[in-house]
Amino acid sequence: MPVLTADDLLQYTEWERSKWQVWFQEHGAAPLKMSAGAHGDGRFQTVGEVVRHIFSGERRYFERLTDRALSDPSTIRTDDIDALFEFGRQCRKEFREYIKTLPNQDWDAPKQFSFMNMTMKLTPRKIIFQVLLHETRHWAQIATILRLQGLVGDPQDFLFSPVLGGEFSKEEG
Repeated sequence: MPVLTADDLLQYTEWERSKWQVWFQEHGAAPLKMSAGAHGDGRFQTVGEVVRHIFSGERRYFERLTDRALSDPSTIRTDDIDALFEFGRQCRKEFREYIKTLPNQDWDAPKQFSFMNMTMKLTPRKIIFQVLLHETRHWAQIATILRLQGLVGDPQDFLFSPVLGGEFSKEEG
């Protein structure tokens, strides 16, 4: 039975990132400054902060997996499209390199991690999929926030991506 792989989700999230970068470049920095909503958990005030969180989450999980000190992404401006997406490219490059060099026997070897006042035993496989699913969830949140403000973009569902093939076209009429 064919399975969805981490590489499939990496390709999908990279496609999605590129679509979002183009969308923000077309609409300017104003949408990045929009409120993330009144009912969040208090960590993010703007759409740009959510975008930075997507990329910094990937960076910080990479740092945890490689036993590095956690970086502070707060210097990345959340209203600068180029800076945000360059940060995302750097994070993805490191994350991809980690995945590429992770020995097969280590994918499912549990390690102990501390975060959010918890200690957890998790495998690199679980963390890798967490990073990729975390990203897709937040892009969907951003799409909803922007749509509620009257800003609509192209469909970004997995179905419409080039990952795993397929074709679609709009019917005339």
